[in-house]
Amino acid sequence: MFRFKTSHLMLFPLLGLIPAQSFAANFCIAVAGGFGHGGTTFIGKGFAVPAGNNCIPWSGITKTASTVILTTTGTGCLSSDGKVLTVSVMNADPPFFGAGQVRADYIRMSRPTTSGKFSGQDFGTFGGSAVPVTCTTALLNLPANHD
Repeated sequence: MFRFKTSHLMLFPLLGLIPAQSFAANFCIAVAGGFGHGGTTFIGKGFAVPAGNNCIPWSGITKTASTVILTTTGTGCLSSDGKVLTVSVMNADPPFFGAGQVRADYIRMSRPTTSGKFSGQDFGTFGGSAVPVTCTTALLNLPANHD
């Protein structure tokens, strides 16, 4: 017969209360210099590069122009060899693009080794060179008033 102390049983219900993404990092990609430098920055809230040969959801915001913040959703995938990251997203912002209009971006970045730094290209609306950047407090900030 198995016996558990009451204190051990108390832990099991608590494990289900921790959101899966609470430990995930944010991931930022600067395109054409990034936000604040004449380009655009894609901010994946709670996104971390997936394991090789896997895809995970991307959701967050995209900052462009001087005050434009778009709502962004999509998918990020890492190649089976761990060297190519693709992020495909749809951006929406009715005041900026127009009602019912969305814009797509397809970002493909590669690295020479599985521990190297990614760099690549955005082949979409905000096209240009693409590199991961540190997600600063300023990038992560979502003000109530924006375009």
